[in-house]
Amino acid sequence: MRVLASLFILFVGFGVVAQSADAEADQNGPKITFTESAHAFGDITQGDVVTHIFTYENSGNEALVISNVRTSCGCTAPDWNREPLAPGETAGMTIRFNSRGKMGMQNKIITVMSNAVNSTERIKITANVKPAQTEAEDGQ
Repeated sequence: MRVLASLFILFVGFGVVAQSADAEADQNGPKITFTESAHAFGDITQGDVVTHIFTYENSGNEALVISNVRTSCGCTAPDWNREPLAPGETAGMTIRFNSRGKMGMQNKIITVMSNAVNSTERIKITANVKPAQTEAEDGQ
């Protein structure tokens, strides 16, 4: 009897996993796919403003519209195309990081909200902010 119950639970478990995988593959609508989910600026000097363009594609079958982009800090500013992106098309999202007043390792999360089946995606930037040299340190 235990063997029968164990087999039943096993088959039900496999059925649920198979259905959720099939459901995701069969979903219609836009889908946002970033070519990279993170970018490391490496070492930068305090006060530097650095930018990176995250490329994304609409890998779905309907028009993609990004409705909002939130950043984890006011020092990070996004710029993106607000026009619908047709299936198969790519675009770029520019992320600008201002290191003024920052020091040490910085990790910033950018949350992208859209009408896609994966409606909330996160990308990340990192930088190690080093102190700016003063004139006395420059030997002047």
